[in-house]
Amino acid sequence: MNNQLFVDVMNFKVFSDDLNTIAIGGDKCRTINTISPNSYGLSLKDDIFNQALKKTDYLVLDGVYFAFASLMLKGKNIKKNQGPDVFYHFMDRMSKKGGKVFFLGSSEQTLQKIEDKVKQDYTNIQAESYSPPFKDTFSGEDNQAMLNAINKFKPDILFVGMTCPKQEKWATQFRDDIDAGLVISIGNVFDWFAGTQKAIHPFWFKIRMAWLIRIFQRPEIFRRNIRNQMTFFGHVVLIFLKLKKI
Repeated sequence: MNNQLFVDVMNFKVFSDDLNTIAIGGDKCRTINTISPNSYGLSLKDDIFNQALKKTDYLVLDGVYFAFASLMLKGKNIKKNQGPDVFYHFMDRMSKKGGKVFFLGSSEQTLQKIEDKVKQDYTNIQAESYSPPFKDTFSGEDNQAMLNAINKFKPDILFVGMTCPKQEKWATQFRDDIDAGLVISIGNVFDWFAGTQKAIHPFWFKIRMAWLIRIFQRPEIFRRNIRNQMTFFGHVVLIFLKLKKI
């Protein structure tokens, strides 16, 4: 890990290296989470979330704009490792070596579609899942039930899809209690992979314009997150003009 490339952007250490440098196994469980303008804005109002992002082992891009901030403030680009890129990268690696993945989050119907698709597309991977209760805060019993289901299966990789910031906070809080090599928060990728929502074509991620397609597909999310996004852009400009300290 010491030889891997990270870029410090607005006090967040963002991974900017080849995903192949991240081992799947290891002596301890590690987390992969994403950073976006929305999560930046949320982190300013939620210290637990802020610390969860900063304690993440590998913080990767969710969209283009943290790369934009890095270019503007540091003159450094950040390697494009977004949610779908990360998911399919590790699924392909698991398929080649064989192993087990677990999906935590979403509805039982969506999770069943995910398991069916894994059986169809990744015959060398075993998959199980668990649908936690749909509520803002989990009880101790809820958390233990999730951990029991995961650790009974002993996956190589745990994928978490419970929306931001709940998934990142949960993954970081329970990292040391999870019997897996990697815990990866991928949110909306659950629905795209299951086919319950129309997936954004890989072309748009390649040219870093997936955010624009997402606005047209889910305008309610854009409206809900616009305040956090504007906070991010405002801070980038103020820091660039040396009117705000990082």
